[in-house]
This record gives sequence, structure tokens and C-alpha cells, in this order.
Amino acid sequence: MGSFHIPQSQNPRLYTTERSVLSQRCYGEDGVRIPRATLKEAQTALLEYLHSTRSIQFVDAENMSKNSPHFLRKLLKKVEIVKDVRRSMSRFLRYHPINEFEPFFESLGLKPCEYTPLLPRDLMFLSDDCLLLENYRVLCEFGVERNKIGQIYKKAVQVFQHDFGVLLLKLQAYQKLGLSQSFIAKIIVYSPHVLTGDIDIKFIKVLEILNGLGFDYAWIKEHLSEKEFYNWSMIFRVLKFFREMGCSSEIGGLISRHPRLLFEGSSGRVLSLIAFLLKFGLRMDGISSMFLQFPEIQVSHFASNIIRFFLFFQEIEMEVDEIGKIVCFYPILLGSCTLKKTSSLLHDLNVGKKRLCKYIQENPQELSKWGMGTRVRPLPDSGEGVESQKLKTKFFLDLGYGENPNMLKKAFKVFRGRGGELQERFDTIVNAGLDQEDVSKM
Repeated sequence: MGSFHIPQSQNPRLYTTERSVLSQRCYGEDGVRIPRATLKEAQTALLEYLHSTRSIQFVDAENMSKNSPHFLRKLLKKVEIVKDVRRSMSRFLRYHPINEFEPFFESLGLKPCEYTPLLPRDLMFLSDDCLLLENYRVLCEFGVERNKIGQIYKKAVQVFQHDFGVLLLKLQAYQKLGLSQSFIAKIIVYSPHVLTGDIDIKFIKVLEILNGLGFDYAWIKEHLSEKEFYNWSMIFRVLKFFREMGCSSEIGGLISRHPRLLFEGSSGRVLSLIAFLLKFGLRMDGISSMFLQFPEIQVSHFASNIIRFFLFFQEIEMEVDEIGKIVCFYPILLGSCTLKKTSSLLHDLNVGKKRLCKYIQENPQELSKWGMGTRVRPLPDSGEGVESQKLKTKFFLDLGYGENPNMLKKAFKVFRGRGGELQERFDTIVNAGLDQEDVSKM
């Protein structure tokens, strides 16, 4: 019999539903189903090899064999199947040692694209990295889920480089501060850097402040995410800032409504937003008021919306002082609306930059109507065009163009600008010392 081969589907489905973890293991990376019997035989062969031949502890070998479907599929493609999968796999492994770090990292919850850059360059066998295995087992015995340990390795490989006994002492140090084992086991998945140095004092202070505000450990765990990287020093700075800006009595309600203010981007986006607003002159009480009215929106989107408005104001050549006034008086409005592109607005509003600046200064609330997905109507006629035409006609008549209708018509085409502006330019040249009659001829 030839090498193991899975035929390609001739009629791929254009949609799919989410598969269970178990059924996913029966599928290859290209979505073609691996027979359960084949998968089970391959798992058994890999388990026997890892435990009996490579002397890896049974529990670890079993976890690796059962939770590395991508690795197994890749391995099956290399094996020439004779009679049964298990014997063929065993024979192949006897003469072709594998890189044990691949199924190991995959069994810890990492995808091939995640663990490939993490593979040691010059090592193939797990036994060659004693500290990795030692610290991995410490985490397992402490209660950390095996399929979450990969996230710890990905975020903080230093945790697995501690000498024998060091990691356990660090875990016990947090227990002595009153943290439960189950809470620590969860928190180090979200924030493994608390185990890389000495006790993270800022982390402990954040917990103390939140506990003092009525938030228990269950609430904290609920609002943390494996996808985030938590800098407890920055989170502490935000909590301290909230206190300093005078909303201590309302901080509990604020955090309860908007936990993202603390945990999204480790509060870095909040600090950047505060710095931006302070730069435009918004006072502490104004920032406090803004946060107490904060909308149901991600902090990153809120900050992005404000910056988008700022760039828009620059593009329409609004004065810096006027920009500052709008930012300071209407931060909630600006942060809650995702503005259309400047070119689209100028077209839809059918207006020039100068008039648009003036209109915004007089009607700032209208900005909320110019968001993405909204229909923007042209601004109403201000009557300025008619008045400008009258001033322009008077200007040309004063220069004597009224005596020749053709010259008057030509002047309207040649001379750009509003009537008042033309008169100002004329007066400026005359005031510079030129004769009025000469300027008229020019």
C-alpha cells in the first residue's frame, strides 16, 4: 500500500458551521476529514513513541498526542501505510525522530503559525530543555489549564527559563499576599509578566483599589482577555488619575459601566486620550465630566474619532484656537461620531472651506449629523452670494466699467473673488502709493 493520502474535495462547500473541538481534530488543515480510526491509531502510535521511546511522562505524552492534530496530519503525510496506521507510524518514528517541540507547543493551545517562530533553533527533544519541562509542570500542578500555557509562553518566555524551584516560590509569594490559587492560575494566563521579576507591586495595588471599590476577583477575571497585554503600572496610573481629577466618589460606577477604560490596551489609550485633550486646553473637571458621560464605545474608537475630527478641522483650514474650543466643549460629540472623509463632506454639503469653518463654529452640534452611513444634505443658501454679487457690481461700476457693457461682462469673468475682497485688494494697492487712476487701468 502506498503512502497515506487524503483525496481533495471535488465540490467544496461555500459555507460552514462552527465545528466542535473534537470534530475539528478529525479534519486536516485543508478541511478534508481524517477518518477517526486513522486519527486514533496515529495518536496511539505517537503516545507510545513519546512515552516508551522518548521517556516523556505519560500524562504529558498523552496530552501531546491527543491535542496536536495539525502535527499528526503533517506526520501522516510522510508515513507509508502498510496494513495498519499504528504499526506504520511506529516504524516511521523508530527511524525518523520528530521535533518534539511542535506537538508540545500545539498541545499547549498554540497554532502552527504561532509556535513556529518560537521553536528552538538547535533542539529537537524536550529533554534537552529541562527548565522548560520543569516550569511547565509547575504551572500544571498549580492549576493552570494545559491548553492555556501556550499563551503564557507566547507572551513571556522568561517564565519558562526560571531555575528549579524559582517559579513555585513566585506563585507562593502571591498566595501569601492573600490571592487564591485559582485566581493566580487564571491571572497569569492573561498577564504572565507578573511572574518574570519580583512581585508586581502595581498589580497588587490595582487589585487593592478595585477591591476597595467593591470589585471582587471574579469580576476582574471576567473582564480580562487573553488577547490583551496588561501593563499594571499604566492601569494603576489611570486609577490614580481618576482619583486626582475629582471623581473619586463616582469612580466605582464609572468602572462598572466602562471596564474597558481600565483593561482595553492596559489603559494606554485612556492616557493618550487624556494627554491629547489636555494639549487642547481641556481642564481636569472637563475631562472628569467627559468620562462620567462616556458612551458605549471602545476607548480606541472614541480616541480615533476625535483625532479624525481634528484632522478634518485642519484640512478645512480652521484656526487652531477655534479647533481647541470645539474639542474642549464637545469631546463626547466628537468621540461618538465616525466622521465622513473631508472630500465627501465638501461635496455633499456643496460648500467651500471658509464657509464650512464659519458654519461649524456657529452650529457645532451639526457635526454629529455628518457621520459614516448618514445622508448629508447641502447647506442652505446663506444669501452671501447675492450680496457678494451686488458688491462686485458696485466695485466695477465705480471703476467705470458701466460705460461699456462688454467690458463689465468681461471683468466679471476675469476677476475672481467676492465683491468685498476685490475692494480690499484695490484699496491695499492704492494705499501702497500708486495712483487710483493707474490702479483702475491695471
